[in-house]
Amino acid sequence: MNENSRIIAVPGGTGNLGFALAWRWARAGHRVIIGSRTAARAQQAAAEINERTGSNTVTGSENAPAAAEAEIIVLTVPYAAHEMTLQTIMPALSGQILVDTTVPLQPPKVNVVQLPDSGCVAVQTAKLVGDRARVVAAFHNVAAILLNSDNDIDCDILVTSDDPDARQTVMQLSEDAGCHALNAGALANAVASEALTSLLIHMNKTYKAGHAGIRITGV
Repeated sequence: MNENSRIIAVPGGTGNLGFALAWRWARAGHRVIIGSRTAARAQQAAAEINERTGSNTVTGSENAPAAAEAEIIVLTVPYAAHEMTLQTIMPALSGQILVDTTVPLQPPKVNVVQLPDSGCVAVQTAKLVGDRARVVAAFHNVAAILLNSDNDIDCDILVTSDDPDARQTVMQLSEDAGCHALNAGALANAVASEALTSLLIHMNKTYKAGHAGIRITGV
């Protein structure tokens, strides 16, 4: 483990996005705690990553204990489980950075933008957690299948937060995961990256791409 390593909890880390990010951060030398509703599932996912990386830096537990042990929490659950998972980990929040990757996809029309009444999931998260955590939004527009491969990621990661230091930390985590991170400003700007996901899903279907992403030009 390198001297710049972080302790990162990934509630929902048994899902595609969470698992792939956990693997990339473990490969980069961070200590990762997979979170799940059941400890057994989290431990199984952790064992798979450890075998893949040839290390033992990944552990697994239920979501709340995972969050309590971490300095950075990366929430990677479907929108339907978003509020329930937040309520589960709320008692474990004590000023950590909370990265919300949630996109408000509402089946069956996941290729149509359907934002919540609050306008933005990330802003809704910040209102729910208050001063218990520093909320950052990121990783909305990168395909889990790419993250779970050894390939370079040809996709920009838009990182938004009202806390500049937290935003910078997550930008570095994005780079550690092999992605190119961009400072996209205030947390409210996450509405754009949340909405873009449905457009990308539509494009994947239309152009049979499978993993469309975004690139910001001129920067």
